[in-house]
Amino acid sequence: MAPPPATTTEEEQTHHESTAVSNPSSITGKLCTWIHDTTISSIPDDVVRRAKYLILDGIACGLVGAHLPWSEIAARAIFNMEPEGQCTVMGWGGSKKLSPLAASILNSTFIQGFELDDYHSNAPLHSCSILLPALFAAAEAETSRTFSGQDYLKAFIVGCEVGPRVGLALHGMDLLSRGWHSGAVQGPSASAAAVSSLLGLPPGYIESALGIACTQTGGLMSAQFGSMAKRMQHGFGARNGLFAALLARGGYTGIQEVYETPYGGFLSMFSEGVTNFTPKSLPDELISGLGEKWELHGIRVKLHAAMAGLHGTIDCIAKLQREHGPLFAAENLGNIAAITTQHAKPAFEHGGWAAPADRPLSSTAAQMSIQYAAAAQLVDREVLMAQFGADRLNRPLLREIMAKVTPTHNPAFDGDRRKGWRTVVTVRFAGENATTVETLVDWPRGILPPASDEDIVDKWRMLVRDVLDDDRRDQIEKCVLGLENLADVRELIALLEGTVKCPIVV
Repeated sequence: MAPPPATTTEEEQTHHESTAVSNPSSITGKLCTWIHDTTISSIPDDVVRRAKYLILDGIACGLVGAHLPWSEIAARAIFNMEPEGQCTVMGWGGSKKLSPLAASILNSTFIQGFELDDYHSNAPLHSCSILLPALFAAAEAETSRTFSGQDYLKAFIVGCEVGPRVGLALHGMDLLSRGWHSGAVQGPSASAAAVSSLLGLPPGYIESALGIACTQTGGLMSAQFGSMAKRMQHGFGARNGLFAALLARGGYTGIQEVYETPYGGFLSMFSEGVTNFTPKSLPDELISGLGEKWELHGIRVKLHAAMAGLHGTIDCIAKLQREHGPLFAAENLGNIAAITTQHAKPAFEHGGWAAPADRPLSSTAAQMSIQYAAAAQLVDREVLMAQFGADRLNRPLLREIMAKVTPTHNPAFDGDRRKGWRTVVTVRFAGENATTVETLVDWPRGILPPASDEDIVDKWRMLVRDVLDDDRRDQIEKCVLGLENLADVRELIALLEGTVKCPIVV
């Protein structure tokens, strides 16, 4: 006799529905399915290799940023408000542990602490400051499981794919032009996707994680005008995406089809105010080329310690210094009568503001200022960490040159990714040898071509030279560049917890 037909309990039906996406043919559904299905073996070797070097660069930025003055203020405030937890705080010694959410936001603040971290060239966000802290915290919070280096790499790469695609769906740099801190808007999605991948959540849970993450999204770019909060805004994204994934893992549901829902959906709301593009958003960018075109290759490593939109100005002036050596000698800088710079709209809106002559600059403001970048390169012939120490920011000669710099918007550079990084600098000299010189840079150093793996290792060693000892540096470098062979990612995290020094004069 045949057994009676199986019955499905309400609890079993609810569980089945939560593990499956609400609409497999939707854009959100396809994205969630890809996040779930991606394995380390499905990712090309060159993507995996590059990911390790990006992680090394992010760790360098975090260790260098751990004891900057503003980082210490953030750390002490969070230590005072948060109870002790199980997650490592980079560079603060093993005695400082925080909850997963608090650790993720603080470690992200360190990585973003000096404008030295990576950025995506077409959809600006700082991937390492979002993904490394969220994934480290998720790995340490899961005390009953061990995550290998391969697990970590796979999840990191998934986040590197999702974050930029969210930005591309909103026309790349247009968020920045409209005053949103674009990385903070894209960041929760990237973090939620990466943590969901690490934890192995089913597609329906991933949909909830993304829905919970997207409803926590925001970030105002006015934070750049001197506030310390600018350093933490990617941390909000890291924390919120981690929080979303952990909630979803517990069965808490989020917005379904969050990206394409017309009323109150992510793309419909963050495309409000778009005036330069039709249509206002591009939902297909979220899934276009998934698994074939790897956005990780669009992530760039900074070779100057400043917002990426300033790098063209720095490189233009360095080029003029090389080509017209005597004209730009220190003793002739007083003869500069005027400097004009030309930029596409995102760089101009982000960095072209005029610094008040009667107000001291903060390091945050300086790292967002075309005027400061130009003056620092002219005076110091480099724009690295030392240029943003308290003893350097408001030097009389530097402030005098800043007042002569006029950033301008050149509409001919807009709307074309091939021209979006273009910068023109014109310098007019007065005096006995009055003359005008001008140059153009289409792509700043590190944009095209990208920084090489060797460049990244050189930068890593340069940055940590004065903040940790050589033996620890070598252990971290070996561990990261051999991450695919690591049995437990906690071994890497343990190398990051020891105290480090502050790299600048305060």
